[in-house]
Amino acid sequence: MKPIIIALLLIGSLLPAPKESYGQNTARAQGPESYKPWNAFWINARGETGRDYGVFWFRKQIDLAAKPATFRINVSADNRYKLYVNGTLVSLGPARGDTYYWNYEQVDLAPYLTAGKNVIAAQVWNEAEVRPEAQISLRTAFILQGATAAEEVLNTNNTWKAMRDPGYKPLAVSLGYGAYYVAGPGELVDQSKIIKNATAADFNDTAWPAAANMDRGKPKGMADAFGWMLVPSQIPQMERVYQRIPLVRKAVGVTVPQGWPAAKRAFTIPANTTATLILDQTFLTNAYPTINFSGGMGAGISLTYAESMFDNLKKYGIRKGDRNAVEGKEIGGRKDSLLADGSANQTFTSLYWRTYRYIRLIIHTQADPLTITDLYGTATGYPFVMNARLKTDNPEMQQMLDIGWRTARMDAIETYMDCPYYEQLQYIGDTRIQAMISYYNSGDDRLMRNAINLMDQSRLGEGITLSRHPSYSPQIISTFSLWYIGVLHDYWMYRPDSTFIKSKLQGERGVLAWFANYQQADGSLKNVPYWTFVDWSAGFGNGMPPKGSKGGSAVLDLQLLTAYQQAAQMEAKLGMPAFAKLYAANAAQLAKTIQQKYWDAGKGLYADTEDKNKFSQHTNSLAILTGLAGKTVMPGIAQKMLTDAGLTQCTIYFKYYLHLALTRAGLGNDYMKWLDLWREDMRLGLTTWAEMSDVPNSRSDCHAWGASPNVEFYRIILGIDSYAPGFAKIKIEPHLGALKSAEGEIPHPNGKVAVSYVQQGTAWRIRLTLPAKTTGVFVWKGKQLALRSGENLFRM
Repeated sequence: MKPIIIALLLIGSLLPAPKESYGQNTARAQGPESYKPWNAFWINARGETGRDYGVFWFRKQIDLAAKPATFRINVSADNRYKLYVNGTLVSLGPARGDTYYWNYEQVDLAPYLTAGKNVIAAQVWNEAEVRPEAQISLRTAFILQGATAAEEVLNTNNTWKAMRDPGYKPLAVSLGYGAYYVAGPGELVDQSKIIKNATAADFNDTAWPAAANMDRGKPKGMADAFGWMLVPSQIPQMERVYQRIPLVRKAVGVTVPQGWPAAKRAFTIPANTTATLILDQTFLTNAYPTINFSGGMGAGISLTYAESMFDNLKKYGIRKGDRNAVEGKEIGGRKDSLLADGSANQTFTSLYWRTYRYIRLIIHTQADPLTITDLYGTATGYPFVMNARLKTDNPEMQQMLDIGWRTARMDAIETYMDCPYYEQLQYIGDTRIQAMISYYNSGDDRLMRNAINLMDQSRLGEGITLSRHPSYSPQIISTFSLWYIGVLHDYWMYRPDSTFIKSKLQGERGVLAWFANYQQADGSLKNVPYWTFVDWSAGFGNGMPPKGSKGGSAVLDLQLLTAYQQAAQMEAKLGMPAFAKLYAANAAQLAKTIQQKYWDAGKGLYADTEDKNKFSQHTNSLAILTGLAGKTVMPGIAQKMLTDAGLTQCTIYFKYYLHLALTRAGLGNDYMKWLDLWREDMRLGLTTWAEMSDVPNSRSDCHAWGASPNVEFYRIILGIDSYAPGFAKIKIEPHLGALKSAEGEIPHPNGKVAVSYVQQGTAWRIRLTLPAKTTGVFVWKGKQLALRSGENLFRM
């Protein structure tokens, strides 16, 4: 098997490169002119190594004869920047990537410029060794390049001034409980030392030294890029929305004014006082917190951010219980600390956003009272817009959709993320589900194209992908490389961008070639290295499925079978017939082996190993989804997956595949009966879906892999699905269950797909509307009817 694959890979490498499509971060996509160095320099503050923690200010003043109609610039930094024009924040970035694809943002400054004097300032910070795991870095640097000659007056070089801000130090995160946390430090800010008002036009920077030139900006494609290979970001700027905090749940040591903090109200903490307040956003949010205050010489202020309160950390660990409860609870988590300097109009806004529902605010004054003048947040996230709609006679469904959409949005900032509070990492397994939510709810696929590019760029020389990217510590979940092929297949089926996927087939081939190294003569896998994570189910050690006495694993074999099937389909339409033939043959051989090796006729189930002493929902779900389990055995398998408590159970993550399998087996009308885990989240007051099925003890309260109902309410219940690559044809097969009326719509590449089902007596009045230039099929109780573009009416 391996010699054939290697030969085909060599043939593939000699073929002409596919035409680039929008969204690819490649040097070719930028055009030949991109191979020239920029006139702007990467700059830093003089005397700085750029390797340690630091917050820096860069400033330049320009004079303009008139307000320009446009003033386009390209801007980037390492690690991150906030760009201000005449005191107004106009851009944050750059979007996370790696040094081989270092993003710059494209910004038009014209709306913020005026005739006469203009001041451009950038706050740049490098969190160095304590930076978030998702933040790849080389050294502190800032660059800004005018897009045309007219804007090059702003090019970064030693005409800019630069200064370290001595008021910032990193604050190590001590959660107060055991949990994997890699999302960056808190901030310790001394108001007596920080540089204040550096964005203001009248700020005096005459004593600041000139910035130090490092090297010119080098777009990707040049022989020498000094470390950052610059590419234009393919996603929009993140949105920023002013957000008040509605409630004070507890106040000790101070009386707060009525209506604060929902409304701006000032109040004073007397001298020599410790005040503790618990603030409740009432829902989970990602936001930049801002607190404004005056006076309070020597006072300390701390803000601790938490998704939920804890029952008793010492006694129960991370048990949370009712997320709405505060009494008798305690808080732990990431914290920012401030030292007041006694002056008027002090302010703090975090450099990077924080995740919180609750904020514990502690103020400890010395001899000088401190006045809080305001506290609020600026919510941020990828600018997804909800373009789907659902209306049914079951109000619970809308509540679930709202929670799921908030969850999906919380886990999408510059990249998809597993969770915003603890990791902020774009894992392939999570992202596959998140992408489907984006397709069905928004139709905006820019973040997903960016994700696919990052996954593709993470591939190692041996062929497989990293489990998550960007990430400065390499981690390999070999099974996620197989899900990467599923990610490509999903995009191919739901988005009309086959050229983009064609450009990724070399990566698909590399993944399968790598797995071929661990296939035995019968096609079954053995001794697959790295982390073979499948699900956090009890019985799966560290998330990995069991292996038999001869090393076999049905789940791993079935994931490989899935990948072969998907790859064969894509190669047949987009790639090379030889690969399509090879993968189809490999799939056929592997299917035969799995059937012989793992099917237990006595139990009517597929076993997890060749020893046939362990069984799981996971194995049997994949057996149905791959078509291995035929129509005669599917119903029995499905019933056992629902009723046999001895099977290893899927957690909320893998229920995505379980529910698809149960629907394939004919049980889709029962979909709403399968959502008790989601109901438990709602019962306990969560406003986003938890990471784990053990909801009271779930580490993260926000994991978008649990938001699959935001897909399945449309795909399973309303029945809308892709029936051809690019969503070129539509299949509508509803599973209405106990509903008597249901209607809704989803975005489609050609417009929208809308459906309406209303029961009248024993009959159903059905209206199905397809977008222009799109046809499809309607399946109702086994009967298949043709659909044309426009309105289709049925009475069934």
